[in-house]
Amino acid sequence: MPNKYISQLIAQGENQYLDFKYEVSDAKKIARTFSAFANTGGGKLLIGVKDNGVIRGIETDEEAYMLDAAANFYCRPPVEYSLKDWHIDGKNLLEVTIEESSSKPHLAPWKEKQWRAYVRVHDENFVANAIQVNVWKNQRKEKPALIKYNDVEKTLLEYLQTDREISMKEFCRLCKIRYPVAKKILVNLIAIGVLQINYRENIATYRLK
Repeated sequence: MPNKYISQLIAQGENQYLDFKYEVSDAKKIARTFSAFANTGGGKLLIGVKDNGVIRGIETDEEAYMLDAAANFYCRPPVEYSLKDWHIDGKNLLEVTIEESSSKPHLAPWKEKQWRAYVRVHDENFVANAIQVNVWKNQRKEKPALIKYNDVEKTLLEYLQTDREISMKEFCRLCKIRYPVAKKILVNLIAIGVLQINYRENIATYRLK
């Protein structure tokens, strides 16, 4: 019988804090998951488990080498993690634990020679947008952002009061402002916990937190 702890993890299915990989064949790709977990809220990787939860098993030494390359060579700055070996029903698994980082953003290869920060949303990894990256940078400063509510902020918050969300383009159009001004306002409101970013394929929107 599989170990109870591992069985309970697998039963959860892939989610915000858990990802399954039946193997690690590309350190660059796995680095994106390291980046996403470290940048968002931490999480675990089960290596040797298929997406449907079936235990496949791995060659532990080879997989561990690839994970080390992903975390320390293909993440900037490197992502700290812990590793635990499991031997279940004659098969080897690896449990990788990644804590939320205090050194955000962590970047990973995107395409060609470009690097991007990633975020974890449900069971997917998304490239963090410029707003999110600036929020992280602001949060690392010793002094919190000072917010002065003017007509633009009031218009935005009133619009979002009815459980709506808004894109950057819609925000600029609604308040008749340019991108740099809108960007600064969104960064500040997210940094102090008033707004949150919702990621979907190819678009990010903003809503009240």
